[in-house]
Amino acid sequence: MQQLFIINPAAGKTDASVVLVPQIQAAAARAGVDVQIEVTRSRGHARQLAEAAAASGEEVHIYAAGGDGTMNEVLQGAANHPNIAVGCIPCGSGNDYVRNFGTPADFLDMDAQLAAEAFPVDLLATPQGYGIDIYAAGIDAQVANGIPKWRRIPLCGGEAAYALSIVQQLCGHIGRRVEYVIDGEVLTVDCLMCAVCNGRAYGGGFMAGPEAQPDDGWLDVFIVRKVSRRVIAKLLMLYKNGQHFKNGQLTEAAKPYFIYRRAKSVSLRAADGRGPIIATVDGECAPCKQVSVQVQPLAGRVLLPLPAYQRFTAKKAAVK
Repeated sequence: MQQLFIINPAAGKTDASVVLVPQIQAAAARAGVDVQIEVTRSRGHARQLAEAAAASGEEVHIYAAGGDGTMNEVLQGAANHPNIAVGCIPCGSGNDYVRNFGTPADFLDMDAQLAAEAFPVDLLATPQGYGIDIYAAGIDAQVANGIPKWRRIPLCGGEAAYALSIVQQLCGHIGRRVEYVIDGEVLTVDCLMCAVCNGRAYGGGFMAGPEAQPDDGWLDVFIVRKVSRRVIAKLLMLYKNGQHFKNGQLTEAAKPYFIYRRAKSVSLRAADGRGPIIATVDGECAPCKQVSVQVQPLAGRVLLPLPAYQRFTAKKAAVK
């Protein structure tokens, strides 16, 4: 079996390869295994490396060292290849993927990473490619689209960049009339946003799908109705802390403002004639005339270090 580490030096505020390369090499020596380390040179390079590994036909564990964007690139190259399992070493600003399974510390332990086991998960199939976490459209996607600008400011990463992008969007036109088709049910809603959740968190820690399970074959769909700017602040606090949803249903505080569905597929289109909708899959944004997402049950394989795997399975058992 091959062990391939793909490091994005542009993720986060510093070049992660400076610290990670010696750590990986030391852990590999302790484990008595050979590893391959590649440092990406440009956008899309991580996907190319993952595609090449998948084409080999050999069993390969690929570790994406960077932010959620790096993880997404590797996922695109590895999806639907049963010989590939993808791990994450969180070195970006948001690192929302690891929040589904544990803490960044679990995933920054190179010894634990090399001992990780492959675990099957569902994927999101979208016009923008595959995702593993959340597909969103509306003001939340517009916020995600604006985050890179704020991250270029010194000491402004993660939640700070997300908060500033929110403020920028709230100063503009908010809300759209959108037609949804959710497992055949048609809804036309004046809304702020929609999050289709396979995972729990996005935007640097906003818990959009607090009970979403990435391996249950279902999507948790949350639509937020259009409200006044005064009410938005209240909703954001509910949303950030995952207090809009508990025990499989919307909380009383959230019911006037949220629509919830559990589904296999979702599509939506603008019904107000105002042009394309900004959509984002795992933080990767694009304007779309029509948005669609389907769950692909257990179509991906991820690598979970033992502490993260134990924590994740314990939470699943508690829910049951």
